[in-house]
Amino acid sequence: MTSAFPCSIYLASGSTGLPWHLRTCGLLLCLVLPLVGARLSFGAEPFTETGTRAGLIIWPEPKPLDAVSFVDGEGKPLSLADFRGKVVLLNLWATWCVPCRQEMPTLDRLQAKLGGSDFQVVALSLDQGGLPVVRDFYREIGIQHLPVYLDEHMQAIQSLGAFGLPVTLLLDREGREIGRKAGAAEWDSPEVIEFVQEVMASTARK
Repeated sequence: MTSAFPCSIYLASGSTGLPWHLRTCGLLLCLVLPLVGARLSFGAEPFTETGTRAGLIIWPEPKPLDAVSFVDGEGKPLSLADFRGKVVLLNLWATWCVPCRQEMPTLDRLQAKLGGSDFQVVALSLDQGGLPVVRDFYREIGIQHLPVYLDEHMQAIQSLGAFGLPVTLLLDREGREIGRKAGAAEWDSPEVIEFVQEVMASTARK
């Protein structure tokens, strides 16, 4: 599993061929989000870690999440509640985020391997350029199994306390957070697949 501080990778990779306005947007977000995160987390009760599995910090108990709303590739309104009954790997990303771009094919392969009635990768784009930007990126790198989801107002950042990209949350069938990882990863690695399968089996529908 690869792991790195998202913004530091972005800042070190500014000359990646991305349009200047995307690089500028990424730089500003990387600079602002830690300040916002510090302000929102001040005085809040911190999560207590129990350890890690497959690169994810695992919480002692599942954590309820605030409502998160977004749209699909057709512009249809959705929320995380629409995925209740499935184990969900929720990945917050953007096309201007270099490590996000690098890990996206591994999320696509994970969805191809495990996706179905019991599991779903929800790759939630925070691109303010709208759905065409995400669709173009999917075509560019050959994403075949991930549906398009977009939160162009970036409300999920505050709702989920996700300050810096990428951030990935593992949710149980009731939509509660089991654990999370900040930074990129190889989401189709054997250890991730094994752990997700364990979660699916331990929460199987009666």
